[in-house]
Amino acid sequence: MKSAVETLNPTRVRLTVEVPFEELKPSLDAAYKKINQQVTVKGFRQGKIPARVIDQRFGRGAVLEEAVNDALPKFYTEAVNEGELNVLGQPEVDITELKDGELLAFTAEVDIRPALEIPDYSGIEVEVDAVEVSDEDIDKSVEQLRERFATTAPVERAAQDGDVLTLNLEAKVDGEVLEDGVAEGVTYTVGSGELLDGIDEAVKGVEAGNSATFTSELKGGSAEGKEAEVKVEVTEVKSRELPELDDDFAQLASEFDTLEELRADSRKRLEQMKKYDQATQAQEKVLDELLKLVEVPMPEKLLADEIETRKHNLVNHQLGQMGLDLAKYLEIQGKTEEEFDAETKEQAEKGIKTQFILDELVNKEKLNVSQEELTEHLMRRAQSSGMSPDQFAQAVVEGGQVPMLVGEVARGKALAVVVEAATVKDSNGEVIDLDDEDETAETVDAEAAEAEGTDEKPEA
Repeated sequence: MKSAVETLNPTRVRLTVEVPFEELKPSLDAAYKKINQQVTVKGFRQGKIPARVIDQRFGRGAVLEEAVNDALPKFYTEAVNEGELNVLGQPEVDITELKDGELLAFTAEVDIRPALEIPDYSGIEVEVDAVEVSDEDIDKSVEQLRERFATTAPVERAAQDGDVLTLNLEAKVDGEVLEDGVAEGVTYTVGSGELLDGIDEAVKGVEAGNSATFTSELKGGSAEGKEAEVKVEVTEVKSRELPELDDDFAQLASEFDTLEELRADSRKRLEQMKKYDQATQAQEKVLDELLKLVEVPMPEKLLADEIETRKHNLVNHQLGQMGLDLAKYLEIQGKTEEEFDAETKEQAEKGIKTQFILDELVNKEKLNVSQEELTEHLMRRAQSSGMSPDQFAQAVVEGGQVPMLVGEVARGKALAVVVEAATVKDSNGEVIDLDDEDETAETVDAEAAEAEGTDEKPEA
């Protein structure tokens, strides 16, 4: 076999391959054997039909076509390896010559990873938010905990903000009660805004046993988007009572004996959360600066495929689970289809560039992934996917996606190297030391997954 590589542009090549006919013999033998098992000829047992009879009855062309289809992937792979090409996606193959007994010639155009030059990135400098926890932040945190321990008790008075009501609802459109417009025993907190527009105003001042009517646009169901006349009957009014903020509450809601200890723990937890947010912000900003430093030619077909994959995942997975189509989603987001397409393209380009650059850094820095690192990463991914680690691992193995996970971990380590070399200051001008590489790996996971067009759950 002879092959030659022609560079069409920085991200695409054309392979020209010539195969002597004798190298097709294994595929020809396999073609005759396959056809033998599929056809019957009177006078011959199935599987024992001579090649000349198959040629006479079904045509030599059918055999050649079967043999070439079988052989092409092998010869294409050999040509790729001979040319030391790092190909992307599937090739576009064109058979240019097929002479029986003499020669098979074909061309294959395919995208390749562009050659990248990674410049010195040690000069990257970014600014992040300072870690500052105020008394107001602690008050809010403790108040949220207090809300979780609220109790309710029936009251004989009109409903007011914060009360928990039990309601019966009936919706009419054009005077007709909707089949799916009746609900009984609905629990609702006044002021939460979780049901229908206008319901808060309607129920305030209403006592148990009484009802009110209001008009609202339906947010779902058979008459979604239509104006409906809604009758709401209040069957029970309960007031919410919050526990006193004292040492007794601290003992009830935590392992601490005093409210002061509880507030100190809240401060510590908020500081940890803000440090994590600070690290994430630093990683994102460092990555953005790194992307600016490297010129990355964009493979057109890969970009088109990535855009299509992102749209498919959004429409068929995320929106489908929410009962939305793309038009409704764009309406909610307040975007035109042109704006959506532009954003999707920008995100796809960033994902591809991120993967290319970090993969190049993995090679440049000679970064390896240990079994322990892969296991830890798999555990994190399983948790975010809602699957058990065993289920996730099985799906990854069955789907042949172990190399994908290894790549994600390696890219996380590559970004950690860049973050470590960069100068990160907070808004107070203080230099921040970011030495938790695990957090970096988690941050880059999303970028890596997006770049490859994958979902959180692996496909088995």
